[in-house]
Amino acid sequence: MTVKRLSWLLAALLLPLVATSLLWDPALLLAVARRDPALARTILTELRLPRTALALLIGGGLGLGGAAMQGLLRNPLASPDVLGPSTGASLGAVLAGYFLGGGVLAVALGGVVGALAALALLVALAGPVAGTATLLLAGVAISALGGALVNLALSLAPSPYALYDVMFWLLGSLADRSLPQLAVAGPLIIAGAVLLLAQRHRLDTLALGEDVATSLGIAIPRLRWTIITATGIMVGAGVAVAGSIGFIGLVVPHLVRPLVGNRPGVALVPAGLAGAALLLAADMAVRLPVNGQELKLGVLTALLGAPFFLWLVVRSR
Repeated sequence: MTVKRLSWLLAALLLPLVATSLLWDPALLLAVARRDPALARTILTELRLPRTALALLIGGGLGLGGAAMQGLLRNPLASPDVLGPSTGASLGAVLAGYFLGGGVLAVALGGVVGALAALALLVALAGPVAGTATLLLAGVAISALGGALVNLALSLAPSPYALYDVMFWLLGSLADRSLPQLAVAGPLIIAGAVLLLAQRHRLDTLALGEDVATSLGIAIPRLRWTIITATGIMVGAGVAVAGSIGFIGLVVPHLVRPLVGNRPGVALVPAGLAGAALLLAADMAVRLPVNGQELKLGVLTALLGAPFFLWLVVRSR
């Protein structure tokens, strides 16, 4: 299947998902039934639109970042949540909330800085061309360190209410997200995506080996840090707004890459579209109440992605 055809199919899949996500709200349907256009417009623009747009942007960013990381490291287990950036973003967002007042912009910037720091530490520990064992060990070490520091920050929370709020935020959710949060995270994710897409041809060349890529004029260190920076910006902004949402960046590239000839650069656009569709569908699924409560989005993606990750580990033995 050509990448253009696959991209159009995924874009066509997104259209009904977006329409369903925007209209799936009992309060909105009740407002329409009562012929109250002002209330319907408020619900649509203040509640449904930010949640749907953030699902598209964050899911697309995770899929795009996962595909880029796997192409850069040439390792099928590379992804933002497995290798530490998501944990680093959580730590950065928590620290920003403590020391910078907890504003939307401060938390988003803290998440971006934390994700960038985790990715830089990963490359420093594992090297640019890491084997599966080395990459996993480095990622587990970074995630463990970040998780321990997050728990330390939670244990020093100034009040039990702050502890409760942060714990639920870390589970990942898009419920009750607002236009200001979309205004902060959206431009950062779009900027990171544009930066990554500009490297797609270099990623395809890198798949032939570093020596070949260097002989063709590609600056490997510059490419490496560009991808790290772009992925850190997208993951950090997404985690700062929605909490930790795992396994999208791991699963999506594996679903897309075989359909485009296993070319990492060509897979970037379909991976972004597939990530957006998968997270949007998952967000609609969590709106179905379980015991009267909405399931957390990060919990659902982990339940779906963890078995896939275990299958990848077993297959790579």
